[in-house]
Amino acid sequence: MTTAIAYTEFGGPEVLHEIPVPEPVPAPGQLAIRVTAAGVNPIDAKLRSGRRPSAEIVDPRRIGADGAGVVTAVGEGVDGFRVGEPVVFTGAFGAYATEIAVPASHVFPRPPQVSAAEGAALGVPVGTAYQALRSLAVGGDDTVLVHAGSGAVGQALIQFAVLWGATVVATSSEGRFDRVRELGAIPVAYGDGLADRVRAAAPQGVTVAIDAAGTDEALRTSLDLVADRHRIATLVRGRDAAGLGIRAFSGGSPEPLTGQQQVWRTEAVPVALALMAARRFSVELGPSFALADAAEAHRAAETGVAGKITLVP
Repeated sequence: MTTAIAYTEFGGPEVLHEIPVPEPVPAPGQLAIRVTAAGVNPIDAKLRSGRRPSAEIVDPRRIGADGAGVVTAVGEGVDGFRVGEPVVFTGAFGAYATEIAVPASHVFPRPPQVSAAEGAALGVPVGTAYQALRSLAVGGDDTVLVHAGSGAVGQALIQFAVLWGATVVATSSEGRFDRVRELGAIPVAYGDGLADRVRAAAPQGVTVAIDAAGTDEALRTSLDLVADRHRIATLVRGRDAAGLGIRAFSGGSPEPLTGQQQVWRTEAVPVALALMAARRFSVELGPSFALADAAEAHRAAETGVAGKITLVP
């Protein structure tokens, strides 16, 4: 039986339920995929709870955008994929499922060096990070301040920026300093005096700041340290960006992503997969939960765990 996780009302994790769904049949331009892992992203909980506005719920609403699996059927007009091939997908509707149909443009072959869980962990975090850095034109002469550097998006930001030659300073709790250093960034602790600690870590000055934390401290410190506000971006406090004169990429921003930014978000996945196959990019995995335990996975995500949470059908 094909099943998926859905909700019929906004609320806490308890509103998530497993429901039967029709077996997917790929439309032209699509692939049918048996899901072997699905990524749990913060946006999933924001939509489920109603913290991120969305349309009125009329039918059971499925959840999840990222996953990995095996192709089970190839739709008309799709080339380059075969039944039985392991793949990674992003930008799906309802990835918390045993099977799903996904546009082939959002599906990528999974290299053998990349596990299904690692592949499922990529979509939203690496897409967000890659697009933000491309939009801010980060390069080898930049010093980048990443707020929340030990989170999934923060880790991707660090790795891409370092690969592109930038110096990176990243905020985190002291208990996560080792991971931040491992990725190539200079760690600094949250809390009072943050701006002074960043100045000490980067006496040459900070040219770019990216807020993946959403705190007043992160925004205030970015404004204190970066002269060009066009090179400050928030990924969380989008509604506040215009008033501060900074940029926002999703994160509640009333301004939609541009077509180019959407392309970059999708492009990030095959880029990350190739880097992972070459052992030049890594994903920190956290706990894994059975698909039927999606509510528990959301509770774990909201209480805070190290690494990316995944679901296994």
